[in-house]
Amino acid sequence: MLLGSWALGLNPLTVLSALEGSGSLSSPPAQHRQNTADQGSDFVRAILGDLEDTWSTQLLPNRYQAAKLVLFSGSTASACGYASAAMGPFYCPSNQQVYLDLDFFRDLRTRYDAGGDFAEAYVIAHEVGHHVQTLLGTSQAVRQQQARLNPTEANQWSVRLELQADCYAGLWGHYANQRQLLDAGDLNEALKTAAEIGDDRLQKRSQGYVVPESFTHGSAAQRQQWFERGFRSGKLNECDTFAS
Repeated sequence: MLLGSWALGLNPLTVLSALEGSGSLSSPPAQHRQNTADQGSDFVRAILGDLEDTWSTQLLPNRYQAAKLVLFSGSTASACGYASAAMGPFYCPSNQQVYLDLDFFRDLRTRYDAGGDFAEAYVIAHEVGHHVQTLLGTSQAVRQQQARLNPTEANQWSVRLELQADCYAGLWGHYANQRQLLDAGDLNEALKTAAEIGDDRLQKRSQGYVVPESFTHGSAAQRQQWFERGFRSGKLNECDTFAS
């Protein structure tokens, strides 16, 4: 489990009354579902706040600009088009917003057996990694390159972009660990999640076979490798997936 005490020494799930839109942990059963959603949104905001502090002070000082967070359920409209819960969390570079469906975290636990607070934090950190790629111009350069390639080659560039976002998520984990915010087992929790949402495992689960040429996010082993590389090094230049 992540964080005996997260932000300012407090567990984000016990400070609901201090955050906008929060409910009470002692609310009656009829409000349990709403309270659960409130707790989830508070946790997401706490993680996002720490991510942005880390990027703005440790990794990209004087260059980092905050991303905007959009929480949704079921479906939502974005500057990148219509999105459903089936897409999972995503980042839209057009308006620099991170879109998170809290039900996705429930699916991590129930469908992929990859739950846990650090597993959820890894997913959020991955999407913020895409925001960093936009700030650095990496995403734009990849899209320009993909426009000149056939679909298989374009997918390979998508994989490299996604693996870099995994590595960037690991960078944040490195600094969270330095501040003693992680517990024993948290790294393995994130690595298990990275593996369960690897393209090979998702394809095997959904269609019974694997087509590497169609990968867009990377295999289980690749996603684990790059997250752990960022986690172990804490160095931005260790996340150059395009040179590897």
